[in-house]
Amino acid sequence: MSDQVHPVDQLLPVTRLFVLGLQHVLVMYANAVTVPLIIGAAMRLSKEEIAFLINADLFACGIATLVQTVGFGKFGIRLPIMMGVTAVAISPMLAMCAMPGVGLTGIYGAVIVGGLFGLIVAPFTRYVRGFFSSVVTGTIITMIGVVLMRVGITWAGGGAGNPDFGAAKYLSLAGIVLFTILMIIRFGKGLIANMSVLLGITVGYVISIGLGWTDFRGLAQEPWGRLMLPLHFGTPTFSLIPCLTMCLVVTIVFIEATGMFLALGSLTGRRVDAENVTRGLRADALGTLIGGIFNTFPQVSYSQNVGLVGITGVYSRWVCVAGGLIMLCLGLIPKLAFIVATVPPCVLGGAGFIMFGMVAATGIKILSTVDYARHPRSMLVIAISIGFGMIPIVSPKFFGVMPSVLNPIFGDGIILTSIVAVLLNAFFNPAIETDAQIGTLPEAQGWNRSDEQRDRRPEPSSNIGES
Repeated sequence: MSDQVHPVDQLLPVTRLFVLGLQHVLVMYANAVTVPLIIGAAMRLSKEEIAFLINADLFACGIATLVQTVGFGKFGIRLPIMMGVTAVAISPMLAMCAMPGVGLTGIYGAVIVGGLFGLIVAPFTRYVRGFFSSVVTGTIITMIGVVLMRVGITWAGGGAGNPDFGAAKYLSLAGIVLFTILMIIRFGKGLIANMSVLLGITVGYVISIGLGWTDFRGLAQEPWGRLMLPLHFGTPTFSLIPCLTMCLVVTIVFIEATGMFLALGSLTGRRVDAENVTRGLRADALGTLIGGIFNTFPQVSYSQNVGLVGITGVYSRWVCVAGGLIMLCLGLIPKLAFIVATVPPCVLGGAGFIMFGMVAATGIKILSTVDYARHPRSMLVIAISIGFGMIPIVSPKFFGVMPSVLNPIFGDGIILTSIVAVLLNAFFNPAIETDAQIGTLPEAQGWNRSDEQRDRRPEPSSNIGES
């Protein structure tokens, strides 16, 4: 057997791990803290309690990331993944806030039930794995990139709810960040090229500080340390409707996470089979359970970080392990979390254009492997699925007649695309070889062949500046 180490398992120098891990944290930080901010405001919590929610969120995200990337027994897919709170749960939890007698403890009770539900159903996902052929997963991943691009555009314009949204100053700074990243990718070498996104964000952040856009008021009041204790807001309560709703949220999260796992398998050259997917979903479910216990919300593997993996060409899961440790520190040291939170949205938006576009490009790459000559109706599957996925983006009120409890489905382009793609593919292409999953695409097969064949396969680039 060859002693060659797969790029996913390569252990990089500590300094490099820290820098690249911090880059992953910055990419997902804004989304990670958005959910506790929204729920805290809806529950009319005090500023101190909302700050605690954010730190609890970061702490739980760090633990969940370590479980997913390091892997413990049957938990964790062991790929470069960052875990964070899912935005899919926002609408259901806002509805729970309005329910009499539910409150924050009722939400946490529902999150705990959702996590337990996920742990129970995760092993059975192997029986629906056959529905996720290349045409389905490629379509889903393409739509993930399209939906995320909307987030990047919102950031670049100054952030949602900004009265000056789209002002020239925000667009200019986002453009500077984008230009900086592109220049570093084009001319940078080694670690500098791998740090392209982090350096671009740093340049934008420094400019924003110089322009006086960054508000550090309140930093002095933040403590240096905060101990995260479970069940801080009291004993969880359990109500039927919130618990059933959270089980639906976990099901939706599983669909999205499955597509992302398969995309990473294709990107990194690591075979992702049914058992790998099950371990990844178990980690998602365990992260949700941990979230409910440690005062935060349902966890999901973040798809925006897939784009960062594609940009840097660094596939090592230990980079995300470093990111998980940084998240833990941010959760325990509120002053650090406060500083990271002051990065203006337009700075992140400049980086988002590249990262989120890379996710869509990965989906298109997967769709290029589909045999359209043998299965011409696959084009129809792709067209209709993406069309349905665009509905919530183009016309958010299109499904206004639907019950509000179904908003997580009809208001999410990724979920609509996933459901339609699976159903149409099963209808038009029932005889497609369902075992030909993304993990066994040509670019991924080199790490599953004999040593002699594998040695002839080019090493995946760990330096985008030299690719």
